[in-house]
Amino acid sequence: MKNMFMNLWKDEKGQALSEYGVILGIILVAVVGLLVTFSSQLETVFQSIIDALSL
Repeated sequence: MKNMFMNLWKDEKGQALSEYGVILGIILVAVVGLLVTFSSQLETVFQSIIDALSL
């Protein structure tokens, strides 16, 4: 029983997937931060696009 738990503890399969998840989380936080920071400029750009299409 102890050997089975030791083998599970040393098993590194799936570790890469969790690392990709952490990287994806960091990228997500950065993108949300940029969107919050530049929200007023983005709103202005999209409003000008809407105004141009309304004509």
